Amino acid sequence: MLRPLRQIFLDEQFPGLLVGLGSPDDAAVYRVSDEMALIFTLDFFTPVVDDPYTYGAVAAANAMSDVYAMGGKVLLALSIAAFPPQLPAGAVSEILRGAAEKVAEAGGVIAGGHTIDDKEPKFGLAVVGSVHPDHVVRKGGARPGDVLLLTKPLGSGLITTAAKGDAADPADLQAAIGSMLRLNRRAAELAQQVELHAMTDVTGFSLLGHGCEMAEQSQASLHFRVDSLPFLPGVSRYAGEWLFPGGTFNNQRAYGAQVTFHGLGDEMRALLYTPETSGGLLVALPPPEADRLESLLRAASEPVWRVGSVVEGAGLQVWGADP
Repeated sequence: MLRPLRQIFLDEQFPGLLVGLGSPDDAAVYRVSDEMALIFTLDFFTPVVDDPYTYGAVAAANAMSDVYAMGGKVLLALSIAAFPPQLPAGAVSEILRGAAEKVAEAGGVIAGGHTIDDKEPKFGLAVVGSVHPDHVVRKGGARPGDVLLLTKPLGSGLITTAAKGDAADPADLQAAIGSMLRLNRRAAELAQQVELHAMTDVTGFSLLGHGCEMAEQSQASLHFRVDSLPFLPGVSRYAGEWLFPGGTFNNQRAYGAQVTFHGLGDEMRALLYTPETSGGLLVALPPPEADRLESLLRAASEPVWRVGSVVEGAGLQVWGADP
């Protein structure tokens, strides 16, 4: 679908475009001077939780995450909103307030937006960030020998799907909400203090989907062990009850040919293809730098797990037992 656009916007015609349609990175990047490039991204989705304020805040955290994955800081955002006319004004106000307070926490500002009528609520942000042109972080660049770190546990997409069917334990849902509300800002800032090779955030394409993109762009293979992966409370039970969203199987169809499993059951395979909302950062970096980053993150009370490695080859390999 994007091929015709690439033929219209040729790279040589836009020398300031550092990251665009030519690679599956997390955001577009455009150089405006020798000292500054702008990062631009957008994301929006239907409600993942019932509480309007929390929905707005999670949507904002998720949208801003792409800026952090590219190594930047958030400057400003515009709201993207589609609401049913019958939705109470108070609920709309709370969605907008949740997003606004989360953007303020990020050090940015909401400067406007656009709203239309729609049958089902949809909300998110278009976000502008900034980064030095020499410090843009890409998905490509992981090297054999690198360690893979992950900064949030997996399972938010499965738990919120279970909650929509009233099948999630309230404590499990609160744990997922807490994870989704946590900005990737501090983790990304600390990652900039070490020599990292590649970084992405784990969102709608799942750990395996985003991992496949990192592997392909790096011309290397990513290896994961399930017993090293962090999971939110309750995900094993919901996976066993097969409460997966439709996006799980879309990801499986899109990336399955690039993934080889060793000793995993169907439930765990599906879980690793399940979309995440406002997930963590997946970082590839040399072992000594991984040690440094782990220390920095823990000193800042930021979660981190060592989840895999980069080796020569292509695609993904996944080993291990269920958690």
